[in-house]
Amino acid sequence: MRRFSSLLALAVVASSVFALQAAASEPFNRNCYLSVGDKSGTFRLQTDDGDCHGHGSCGNNMSDLPQSRFTGIAIADFAKQGANLTAALAAEAGTFTCTGTIQNGELSGNTAFAPNAAFVARMEKMGFTGYDNHKLFAYTLFDVQTEWVRSLQQLGVHGMDSDNLIALRIFHVDPVFVNGLTSLGYAVPDADKLVGLSVQGVNADDVRQIRALGYQPTLDQLIQIRIFKITPEFIQRMQARGLKNLTIDKLVQIRIFKLAD
Repeated sequence: MRRFSSLLALAVVASSVFALQAAASEPFNRNCYLSVGDKSGTFRLQTDDGDCHGHGSCGNNMSDLPQSRFTGIAIADFAKQGANLTAALAAEAGTFTCTGTIQNGELSGNTAFAPNAAFVARMEKMGFTGYDNHKLFAYTLFDVQTEWVRSLQQLGVHGMDSDNLIALRIFHVDPVFVNGLTSLGYAVPDADKLVGLSVQGVNADDVRQIRALGYQPTLDQLIQIRIFKITPEFIQRMQARGLKNLTIDKLVQIRIFKLAD
């Protein structure tokens, strides 16, 4: 059961990360489309191979990123029909640009990417190798920084590599998140376990609530608790039915086999 829950949690992560890596492996002679994002304070960046026209799923990569990370464009510019602009997204790993024309509230044009060789050298000194422009583009997109990587290394996070750093960044794994777990008595999880915990939204409040009911969940069980919605209310409802010896594994089985219905 423990192995099942870990695999299930990581399966949720995989769909996002594999999609990103597939998009990042495309050549850089791609079209780009930049518009105002749905979430306040963001721009929506899309790239495709030229057949999607910024919409659809054929080779399309889409990310909502903070407006503050872009230079060369402002919200007011999207109303300037026909204006020629270059929007730049700079990060430690490199600089991405989208050069084109404003059409119907969207900047559409062509991409360019300039990797930062100094960043690669710093990462190699920290033990991370296997970089190409496509991976560095993904790092630029999600603002992977050497200082952030070093902070996780200093906390003793093992199992990090140049690939799963992307997932760790996407799911906001940082020293605050790690320290929140270790402050509750857990050993420092490895990189993949941290991704699984973060993507499921495991937090200190959840742990305290479960412990208040007499449980001492492992990290794997914390993932199970979130996946299968083993809330304090659910546990109390099962207890009210007269069920005894309700371990976390038994509660998970009740959810899996829908015995609570």
